[in-house]
Amino acid sequence: MNPEHTHKHDCACGHTSESVDLARRRVLSGVAAAGAVSVASTGIIATSTGSADAATEEAKATYADPEKPGLPQVDMEIVTGRTALVVTDPQIDFLSEDGVTWDVVGESVTEQGTVDNIERLFIAAKAADMPVFISPHYYYPHDHKWEFEGTLEKTMHSIGMFNRIGPLNLDNFEGSGADWMPQYKKYIEDGKTVVCSPHKVYSPAQNDLNLQLRKRGIDKVILAGMSANLCTQAHLYEMLELGYEVAVVRDATAGAKVPEGDGYLAAIINFRMVANGVWWTDDAVKRIAKSV
Repeated sequence: MNPEHTHKHDCACGHTSESVDLARRRVLSGVAAAGAVSVASTGIIATSTGSADAATEEAKATYADPEKPGLPQVDMEIVTGRTALVVTDPQIDFLSEDGVTWDVVGESVTEQGTVDNIERLFIAAKAADMPVFISPHYYYPHDHKWEFEGTLEKTMHSIGMFNRIGPLNLDNFEGSGADWMPQYKKYIEDGKTVVCSPHKVYSPAQNDLNLQLRKRGIDKVILAGMSANLCTQAHLYEMLELGYEVAVVRDATAGAKVPEGDGYLAAIINFRMVANGVWWTDDAVKRIAKSV
């Protein structure tokens, strides 16, 4: 969420570059106030790079699983032909320093090595010929005319997040915040990956992800992407309700850190309580390779 980042395209959303900039600054003013507390309590300082080879040791310690779990421990087995990789929102606005949310998610993305870990999952899935599905997030001009919004919906709309000119128009899409992270394009645009219709709030309830998975006989999902306690968690809940078995890759996601709380921590707690598996990327990559 770089204050110098410009609202580059005419998305017809009714926001000017000045209004977008003001909305970002309002978000940042709260984040800055929480920053000192975050560093003091965790000892973690975000670096300037947008990716890392893996989750940092500090992050692993901060978000470590309990030594003595109080809940039954379950797991998911990968079954060839029935298992797919699903990635939510692998887009610039969430994962790049140039994205409009970087100042609230960048620390977590960097700590977890999220950018590189998502790519490692793409590589492993492609090598194993595992089906890959993308559930993207786009806002069109008509989405900015909603009469009511939740807190983060209002925030995303006000900062021009994931904006596109229209559902049938790709003008100015290339390199915009709604575009894929550049290093993922060769995997997403290989002619094999299924790019679903966009979800609009958080879950896939309003897009065709469930249809696309079911039509290919998929009933097990390896879930990764952004952001942990929002779209990723909402996808987890929706797919569980639809009868899928779901394992979440914990360091191939990340969350916002704001005065209201640490979104990643909130997600990890819920992942432990409801998912069929909570894996590290290293483990997920090995499991995918062995499934061939």
